[in-house]
Amino acid sequence: MAFIVGDGCIRCKYTDCVDVCPVEDCFRVGPNFLVIDPVTCIDCTLCVPECPAEAIFAEKDVPEDQQEFIALNAELAKVWPGINDPIDPLEDADDWVDEKAKLQYLER
Repeated sequence: MAFIVGDGCIRCKYTDCVDVCPVEDCFRVGPNFLVIDPVTCIDCTLCVPECPAEAIFAEKDVPEDQQEFIALNAELAKVWPGINDPIDPLEDADDWVDEKAKLQYLER
């Protein structure tokens, strides 16, 4: 079972999770979203409490309205580059952190 980054990360891209991840290139970075590579994730759970957007879930706990993010993480992890060090969140991340249903804003 891997962990999944869900809707809450879109337009925020906080990287507190990356800072605690013990696996190189487990997190992948896109223009306005992070994903977890399900192949490299070791299910350590360290990233979950670090996410300010509360956007990381165990695959079995992904909310019903975010099930599509399981496949989306797997798909984008194959094409986006790995990230191993924290970076600044998006400039307006704090304005978006509490918004819901942000999939339409995902930039690939």
